[in-house]
Amino acid sequence: MIMVRLRAETEFGLQFTPFFSSVDVDTHQLPPAGVIIPAGGTGTRFGQACPKQFLDLLGVPILVRSCRAFLELDLVRCLVVSAPAAYLEETIRLLHAHLTDPQVERLLITTGGATRQDSVRAGLAVLPATIDLVLVHDAARPLVDRATILRCLLGALEHGAVIAALPVKDTLKQVGVDGMVEATIDRSRLWQAQTPQAARRHLLEQAFAEAACRRLVGTDEASLLEAAGIPVRVVTGNERNDKITRPSDLRVAETLLAEERVMKIGHGFDAHRLVAGRKLILGGVTVDYHLGLDGHSDADVVSHALTDALLGALGAGDIGRHFPDSDPQYKGIDSLLLLEQVQRLAEQQGYCLGNADLTIVCQRPKLAPHLAVMQANLARCCRVEPEAINIKATTTEKMGYTGRGEGIACHAVVLLRAGHGYQ
Repeated sequence: MIMVRLRAETEFGLQFTPFFSSVDVDTHQLPPAGVIIPAGGTGTRFGQACPKQFLDLLGVPILVRSCRAFLELDLVRCLVVSAPAAYLEETIRLLHAHLTDPQVERLLITTGGATRQDSVRAGLAVLPATIDLVLVHDAARPLVDRATILRCLLGALEHGAVIAALPVKDTLKQVGVDGMVEATIDRSRLWQAQTPQAARRHLLEQAFAEAACRRLVGTDEASLLEAAGIPVRVVTGNERNDKITRPSDLRVAETLLAEERVMKIGHGFDAHRLVAGRKLILGGVTVDYHLGLDGHSDADVVSHALTDALLGALGAGDIGRHFPDSDPQYKGIDSLLLLEQVQRLAEQQGYCLGNADLTIVCQRPKLAPHLAVMQANLARCCRVEPEAINIKATTTEKMGYTGRGEGIACHAVVLLRAGHGYQ
C-alpha cells in the first residue's frame, strides 16, 4: 500500500486555500488514470527546424521528460501522445529510445490535429474505455512534479474537474491600442493556469461534445468545461512548472535541472567463487590463471560492480533485477555489454559518468599488469576518458575467502553528473 500525504502550501498568504490542504490517500485505490499529451504543434514560434518538444533538455528531449513525469507513477495506466502527422515516426522512435520497456507498454501514440483541442480529442478517442480520470498536460512543460500531478488526480476525484494554477504575483495593467495604461487590474482573484488539467472522463467528453456542437474553440480544457457549465476547481501548481515557449525558457529549465541534479553517487559490490574450468575475466580482460570465476554470465566482478554502482546512483535497483541469472539470454554473456546497456540508461535519464573508483580484492593472481587495459575497456563502455576510471587491486593479507584464494571481489563507487560525456 502506498500512502501519500500532500500539503498545498503557498508563499502568497492568500485567504482562499485551494484544494487540498492535507490529505491521506492509498494511491492503489484510485480509479484508473490516463494522460493525454497534446504534442501536435510544430512550434514555429520557437524558431527551430523541428518542433520544440523534440529539442534536448540536458540530453533528454522535452517531450520525453514530460511523459516520464507521469509514467513514473504506477497509477497512470495509459499515456497518449498526440503527435504532429509529419513527425509521427520520429515521435515513436524518440519515445521508444528513451523510455523503459514497462513505460512503453503503457504508451499510445496517435496523430494530433491542427489545434490543441483537436489533439486532445484525438487522444480521448484512443484512450482505453477503462480510464475514468483523465489528465491533459502540455508537452512543453517538462518540469511538472509528482506532487502537482497527484493534487490534480485527487482533485478531479473529489470535485470532478480541476486545473493546476498559481496566483498572479505581478501587478497587471490594462493597456489600450495606443500603448497607454487604461487601468490597473485587481489581481486578488486572478490565477495563472498551468497543466495538468484533470477531469472525470465523462465530464471532459461532455465538454468536447458541446464545444463541437457550438463550434467553440477553447484555449485549454478548463475553458471548454466552463463553457459547458461544468465547475472547475483550482489546485496549487508549481513555480517550476513553466511552459517552454521561447529559447530563454529552455535555458531557464536547463539551469533548474542542473541545480537539482548536480550529482548522484552510487556504490556497487560483487563477488564470485573461483573454480576450475572457467576463464578468469576481469574488466573485460582475460587473465591467464588456472581458475576462473563461476557465474551465469562471464562472472566479471569488476564490470558487475561498476554496473551495480551506476544502477545505484540512478536509483534503478541492482544488476540482478535488470539481468536475472534465470534468463538464458545472459548465459555466458560478456559483462561489458551489460555495462554499456546501463550506461545508455544513465544517458537516457540525462546523466553521464563523472568518475569511478574501483577496488579489486584478490590475493592472486597479480593484476597490476592488466589494470590499464581494464581501465580502457570500462572507459570505452562508459563513454568517458580513461582518466575518469580509477582501478586499484589489493589483497586481504590472506584473510577471508579472497585471502584463501576462494574468490575475487570488487567494490565500485561512481559519481554521475547531469549532462553528456564525450561521444
